[in-house]
Amino acid sequence: MDNGRELIEALAQVSHEKGIDKEIIYEAIEASLVAACKRQLNTNANISVVLNRETGKYTVLTSKTVSAVVNDSWMEISLDDARKIDCKCEMGDILEIDVTPSNFGRIAAQNAKQVVVQKFREAERELLYNEYIEKEHQVIIAIVQRRDRRNIIVSLGKLEAIIPPSEQMPRESYQFNDRIKVYVTEVKQSNKGPIVNVSRTCPELLQKLFEQEVPEISDGIVEIKSVAREAGNRSKIAVYTKHPHVDPIGSCVGHNGQRVNVINSELRGEKLDIILWNEDPAKYISHALSPSKVVAVALSPSGQEARVVVPDHQLSLSIGKEGQNARLAARLTGWRIDIKSESQARGTDFLIFPAPEKSEDETAEMEAAYADFYETPEETTEQTTQETTEQTSEQTEETEYTEYENEYYYDEETGKYYYYDEETDEYYYFDEE
Repeated sequence: MDNGRELIEALAQVSHEKGIDKEIIYEAIEASLVAACKRQLNTNANISVVLNRETGKYTVLTSKTVSAVVNDSWMEISLDDARKIDCKCEMGDILEIDVTPSNFGRIAAQNAKQVVVQKFREAERELLYNEYIEKEHQVIIAIVQRRDRRNIIVSLGKLEAIIPPSEQMPRESYQFNDRIKVYVTEVKQSNKGPIVNVSRTCPELLQKLFEQEVPEISDGIVEIKSVAREAGNRSKIAVYTKHPHVDPIGSCVGHNGQRVNVINSELRGEKLDIILWNEDPAKYISHALSPSKVVAVALSPSGQEARVVVPDHQLSLSIGKEGQNARLAARLTGWRIDIKSESQARGTDFLIFPAPEKSEDETAEMEAAYADFYETPEETTEQTTQETTEQTSEQTEETEYTEYENEYYYDEETGKYYYYDEETDEYYYFDEE
């Protein structure tokens, strides 16, 4: 290479612009020259190429062992010939001998060009991958570019990403140059460069949007415990704080709803229910079923199953359109929830879960003890149902129970007190004294 110094300067400038380490390019050029030299010399000898980092000149070296009998001139050298190179060498020594071909310049230049172009592409792909792998599981801004069949192609800046149909929000319209926020679900490397998968429907998008808009969440004062989402329709998010003077729900809503409105606008009007998390599953489930009121909650001692009683006039509200409210509440809490109205639950054993460890005799005694409540005559049931309907029509938003000290509760409909026993995980009723 006659213009070796110019080559070194050009490589230095390009590597600086592309952000690629020059040493990586030098090593790649040396490796390509080794392969080219072996092809030209038609040998598999131990050949190495050294590229001078200052002058750009290269030297082809091969390792030969000093031997008394030379069987392979590329692998061995006689002692006499070796001492012409190094007078101090002895039998068995290994010498590095310059075997640079005289006509190797053109081949070296071609290989150097190919290697530089290839290395630049590989390095750019690696740089892009390292840049976007740091954005994995984060929310970034994307610009809509075009539609490819059912996929939406968006620009992330230096590369493009695909939003497949399964990750698109229902009824959302994507127009050219629209700026949308997406959640990076995965970044993986491929032969053509990094592939970035993004989503508009995952619950993590909603959680990250709240972290961006609510400083109390990003600072760790308010904690997001759980998120349940049906993208484009409705979502529920449970929040909690250990600070007694901080309102976690108010922090998420913001002054005049400013914070939650920003998120609602980004999600194209998706309805958001922000509820208070509670370590008591019964209270947590009650909150999760909002905006419906809850009269009573019974928890199964053997698994994640809950039975809930709601006012008659709020049964459809608690279930939601096509079961959406109950379905989201179950996802949010992790409990299987069965809902009945007061009139449906009265006169049945709906709120009692049989304890697995109880014997048949014990179960029979328990049923007999509460026979007055659970075996209500049919006429009385009809009369009570009618009275309940009349009362709930007058008191549409009032809760049908009152809490007293020592965790006792009074059921105004039956005129009986009841309490919850944590050891048996059951509710016990007894006549008013």
